[in-house]
Amino acid sequence: MDPAHARPDPAHARPDPGTALVRPPGPRLAEGIVTHIGRRPVDTALAARQHEAYVAALRASGRRVRAVPPADDHPDAVFVEDTVVVCGDLAVLGRSGETRRRGETSGTEQAVRELGLRVERIKAPGTLDGGDVLCVGDTVYVGRGARTNEEGICQLAHLLGGRRVVPVDTRGCLHLKSAMTALPDGSLVGVPELVDTAVLPFIRVVPEPAGAHVVLLGPDHVLMSASAPRTAARFAADGLRVTSVDISEFEALEGCVTCLSVLVP
Repeated sequence: MDPAHARPDPAHARPDPGTALVRPPGPRLAEGIVTHIGRRPVDTALAARQHEAYVAALRASGRRVRAVPPADDHPDAVFVEDTVVVCGDLAVLGRSGETRRRGETSGTEQAVRELGLRVERIKAPGTLDGGDVLCVGDTVYVGRGARTNEEGICQLAHLLGGRRVVPVDTRGCLHLKSAMTALPDGSLVGVPELVDTAVLPFIRVVPEPAGAHVVLLGPDHVLMSASAPRTAARFAADGLRVTSVDISEFEALEGCVTCLSVLVP
């Protein structure tokens, strides 16, 4: 057989990293909700450039990028992670404890249906933001706080079937993933003071708050905020490839790198 027409060896084929859902910042971004930090002016033009660089980093990792339909009446709509939880082929649409954000889910529903995912939703009186949900292997940690309540966690656990769901009380932060995320090997990293560590395995303390926020781009590749250089240096010393992006204008609205996308396997 002509080598030029030989089929690729599946063992050496590069795995498909999947799709990243994003939603560009809307015209009312500067009006976004701020809860745990002081408000400062947001440079919307800079935010747009930062979002473009963030999307470019996702594309550079091999992911297809799909834009979720806009929700321009909602200043926080760029933080698309909060609208949905994706596990396997299931998309669970959230119902935020912040009533002003509940209109953001319709565009996300359209996007996940177009990707062929099964769609379920959190129903009243349950509330749940995707930023409170951290999937680590077969365990799902769910933050319990102002945006996500006990009923929402119970509904999510029912929808996820066999996965182990662990509620984690949060304090002084917007979402669970404001306080902790996980590295590619499944180890937790974060700020222990913001979560109930009694229900967690070992959590590695990061030197900067933004170091708690990690997006997994590959088996040894992470995306982080440029505002966590010391944490990035530690991860790099451990052998991880680190891509850093400046998201200062979104951090001014309590956003982080995880908030700006939804990764679909």
